[in-house]
Amino acid sequence: MTTPNSSVAPWLLEVKNLSCGYGDVSVVKNVTFALGQGDIGCLLGPSGCGKSTMLRALAGFLPITEGEILLESTPISLPGRTMPPEKRRIGMVFQDYALFPHLTVANNVGFGLRHQPQADRRQKVGELLKLVHLQDLANQYPHELSGGQQQRVALARALAPEPTLILLDEPFSNLDADLRRRLSLDVRDILKTLGISAILVTHDQQEAFAMCDQVAVLKDGKIQQWDVPYNLYHEPANRFVAGFVGQGGFIPGIARGHDAIISELGVIEGNRAYTWPEGTLVDVLIRPDDIVHDPDSDLRPKVVEKTFAGTSTLYRFRVSEDTEFEALFRSHLDFHLGEHVPVRVEADHLIAFPRA
Repeated sequence: MTTPNSSVAPWLLEVKNLSCGYGDVSVVKNVTFALGQGDIGCLLGPSGCGKSTMLRALAGFLPITEGEILLESTPISLPGRTMPPEKRRIGMVFQDYALFPHLTVANNVGFGLRHQPQADRRQKVGELLKLVHLQDLANQYPHELSGGQQQRVALARALAPEPTLILLDEPFSNLDADLRRRLSLDVRDILKTLGISAILVTHDQQEAFAMCDQVAVLKDGKIQQWDVPYNLYHEPANRFVAGFVGQGGFIPGIARGHDAIISELGVIEGNRAYTWPEGTLVDVLIRPDDIVHDPDSDLRPKVVEKTFAGTSTLYRFRVSEDTEFEALFRSHLDFHLGEHVPVRVEADHLIAFPRA
């Protein structure tokens, strides 16, 4: 796991050696990370990895058993002492939006401002509705809105009290794929415009990479790597991160020196040196974008699967019983099942691990 150098700037959010769970069951175990002002972080992982439990601890809904959570250098959670959620200046957008069905859009957004003077409240609500492009729907009710519009109302309501941090609990999971992509970018733009930090919980890698500056990959309640999306994809810290992030699969190989591997795809070289001895049995990660079509290549694996995706086609190739891999080609290159296609490996980032 990587954590930025804290000497660069004070952190907005610091999570130090955090452990928490339910009853005697520990779900989150010894987690440490930090988030800067204006940054968007993500808790990414498969179901049951502890990401929602961690979010509940950040929100103040769940006490912690070890470690501490600090917001603007102030402890908000310690073992035996938890600041109430309403005093944390943390906003939250839930998976089901949790809008009040009997209130209009404007009154939903202004709910957290009900103690302010009416004129101030009206002005703030108007500014937020304009920010989320719902100014023409102020007098509508939630049931009259689409899912994407309800999501925007929930975001505006969370932003209204001017929180220090926003927590997003899989806020796009009820939307179709196209709308998810558009809204995730819209929400990122809104948060960046306001300079508000956020933590997103999701199992969708594309969503995480599109929205977030830093991503934590979780497994079994522990952070496997906290890093920028580019490094998670190209420089994974361990085999789990390598297999979980992006597409791709492992093929067998044998180490030749510290920076090359002999495989059935030929000698694969990359950008990193390993410390294993010559001849070590390894598994090499091959991404679909590591393979290029090359009419002059002697390597001609057989097409065993193909998935057409409009602008591109994902192929699965077989070299032998032990070696299969995927390749993504533009769809104009139309190969058929059973066809032997000339390809070569062009892997700028060498990702390999000792044979399991």
